[in-house]
Amino acid sequence: MTDTAPSADLPAPPSAALPAAALPAALRERATALDAADPLARYRDLFAPSEGLIAYLDGNSLGRPLTATRERLTSFVDGPWAARLIRSWDEGWMDAPTELGDTLGRVALGAAPGQTVVADSTTVLLYKLARAAVDARPGRTVIVADTENFPTDRFVLQGIAAERGLELRWITPDAEAGVTADEVAAAVGPDTALVLLSHVAFKSGYIADLPAITRIVHDAGALVLWDLCHSAGSVPLDLDADGVDIAVGCTYKYLNGGPGSPAFAYLAAGLQDEVRQPVQGWMGAADPFAMGPEYEPATGIRQLISGTPPVIGMLPMRDMLALIEEAGMPAVREKSLALTAFAIELADEHLPGVRVASPRDPEHRGSHVMLDHPDFKRVVAQSWERGVIPDFRPPQGLRVGLSPLSTSFTEVAEGLWTIRTLTPAR
Repeated sequence: MTDTAPSADLPAPPSAALPAAALPAALRERATALDAADPLARYRDLFAPSEGLIAYLDGNSLGRPLTATRERLTSFVDGPWAARLIRSWDEGWMDAPTELGDTLGRVALGAAPGQTVVADSTTVLLYKLARAAVDARPGRTVIVADTENFPTDRFVLQGIAAERGLELRWITPDAEAGVTADEVAAAVGPDTALVLLSHVAFKSGYIADLPAITRIVHDAGALVLWDLCHSAGSVPLDLDADGVDIAVGCTYKYLNGGPGSPAFAYLAAGLQDEVRQPVQGWMGAADPFAMGPEYEPATGIRQLISGTPPVIGMLPMRDMLALIEEAGMPAVREKSLALTAFAIELADEHLPGVRVASPRDPEHRGSHVMLDHPDFKRVVAQSWERGVIPDFRPPQGLRVGLSPLSTSFTEVAEGLWTIRTLTPAR
């Protein structure tokens, strides 16, 4: 899922933001009290400041950079790159995709070593893994997906279906909820090769029942590919325990890898001898430096690599993974739930005419809240001018994306109060 770009037709923020609306004293007092009680509050000071920013409510599109990353990038230029040059490939760069993949698996995915790799973009990895999955189920002719998934997921599957002569069977879920286990059970059968779903819906933030859906797909003899773009780093995952086959996700949202940071792929150990990805590049060969005439895939997770690893693009993510590991995913999730509950409370109390279009049940809600109003395209553009940064998603949704380690309750209150002053009641 690659929705890091700003909303369409939004202006660039001016160098000097317009003044934001003053927060009422009672609301400021409540937000301040929540911040004072927040056990993760100290982590906010580790993120680089943004001039003119009142509230950043778009952490589910692009996470904020850590100040430590500035030093890491400079040290990389002066150290491994300038001082060691090409020797650094033998001194760590070659193993970076799998080494960092193991770290990501341990910290955020619930994955044992040897099953996660960092490489490519989300779109490329979705293609590679989806193509590999359907080829691993020969004779089966159906791919199951849902109409509410992110465009990249749907577009990639449309291309694969056309390429391989397969049928796409669409689930049309409730847009404000998400794909249910019952809907999947009704869609899969002996002709199903692959099911591709998002764990957290990019619009509503609905958390799908990953364990139950995975079991249903397996009972049908198919493979399941989970898109983890909106859950990795914000919602605890246990891919090994839940029997997940394949997963793909981006790293620039809650993993704070920066714009264009590489994606990751998980391939369960039990499938690594069965699944063969289609983009046969030299870095995924058994012996890249043999320069032989025929491709022989590497064993294990390394076979998913195609081209040269994006070594520089991996650097910022290391700092965020260290922070997440220190805080712990349970604490990150608890803060996420508190932030989204606070956002919904404020929307209910202070945004007349605005409808909450995300699950109110915290067990089914990720780390963002979708609000609905016919004027939100204009409101988002105007809020950007005031240093309040949510994003807009058609047809009339404003997403409040709350990254737990970098977002304060006061920030949420100030942001939503500014949105209140710009939004006419219906």
